[in-house]
Amino acid sequence: MIAAILIFAMTYLVMAVGKLPGWRLDRAGAALLGASLMVGFGVLTLDEAYRAIDMETITLLLGMMIVVANLRLSGFFRLVNGFVVPRAHYPIVLLTAIVLVTGLLSAFLVNDTICLVMTPLVIDVIERLDRNPVPYLLAVALASNAGSVATITGNPQNMIIGSLAHIPYGAFVGTLAPVAVVGLLLTIILIALIYRSEFLTRQKLAAAAPPPSRYHSALVWRTVLTVLVMIVLFFLGLPIAQVAILAGALLLVTRRVKPEKVYFDIDWPLLVMFTGLFIVVAGLEKTVLTPDAVAEVGKLNLASLPILATVTAVLSNIVSNVPAVLVLKPFVAGLADPTRAWLAIAMASTLAGNFTLIGSVANLIVAQRARQRGITLGFWPYFTVGAPLTVLSIGFGVVWLGWVGN
Repeated sequence: MIAAILIFAMTYLVMAVGKLPGWRLDRAGAALLGASLMVGFGVLTLDEAYRAIDMETITLLLGMMIVVANLRLSGFFRLVNGFVVPRAHYPIVLLTAIVLVTGLLSAFLVNDTICLVMTPLVIDVIERLDRNPVPYLLAVALASNAGSVATITGNPQNMIIGSLAHIPYGAFVGTLAPVAVVGLLLTIILIALIYRSEFLTRQKLAAAAPPPSRYHSALVWRTVLTVLVMIVLFFLGLPIAQVAILAGALLLVTRRVKPEKVYFDIDWPLLVMFTGLFIVVAGLEKTVLTPDAVAEVGKLNLASLPILATVTAVLSNIVSNVPAVLVLKPFVAGLADPTRAWLAIAMASTLAGNFTLIGSVANLIVAQRARQRGITLGFWPYFTVGAPLTVLSIGFGVVWLGWVGN
């Protein structure tokens, strides 16, 4: 038990900080090390560690990464950019377009990967238009989190919840899509109000010739058609992970793109981190989270949506949203309505990512990509918009789930 607690605590400390101070051990390495120590110290057998890994989540995430990689390599995102930007004649229209496009794509294609693609495209547009890049980059980060709350495939924590709770794709969307829509609208309003000089103006955007869009027409159509069929099959109730990995595998059969380019776009460290965290949490569950311990935590009245959402949001900002979801797993099964509880956790853990710049991986991706282009996305500019957005959107989500559940 002592070994399990220490390994869990050290692993989650690195998750919260981002890396081991003074060393080059990142989140993925910490999760792998923690999982290995759980086996090495005998907390779990190797067979128990294998069984702890949720292969459905890993498979789904891998399949979605391959699909998004093909969209990027085909030039699809550049085509979207070339279509939207010339039609946005005012800053507020451009902001709205960025929020809606980022939010919609993040809902179906994993927000982290969308941030990787959208950030450089938005920077290119803003530099050509000679505008302040900060509010538009905030829009990408905030909208990716808000939009991803709508579906199981929107972000990694929703994928885990979908696998654990077995909630149908359509039911998930039907319940949480309104929360995502409100979150996107609030994103537009708050950014426009805080950056009034940029957006509350009648001045038109300067005319700037867009760069030529390089794309593979056949590959674009093939990939987009694959995505549409995949989403339809999701709604029809077919196994989500099975559909996603089949779609990704079929897209690898091509004469146009070298497979190494697709593999390069896959976030392998994220897959390693997930695998390790499943094992680390399983070790804690086996030795520490006994029925009596779970019952004691249950006295916090996690059946109350406001309390559950608050606990989830706070925990997500301490150790990040994916580890938070895994920690909460043992406490959900005993609740009167576990499905609604899982939906509340999905909502709160995702929207909590908007609270600070380090609240989600998507935020860090935007900040890192911006830094590579000489643009600083600071903690306080982010917090000024993200904190009220988080409180308002989670507040609406609690009210909404309470209403639809009655």
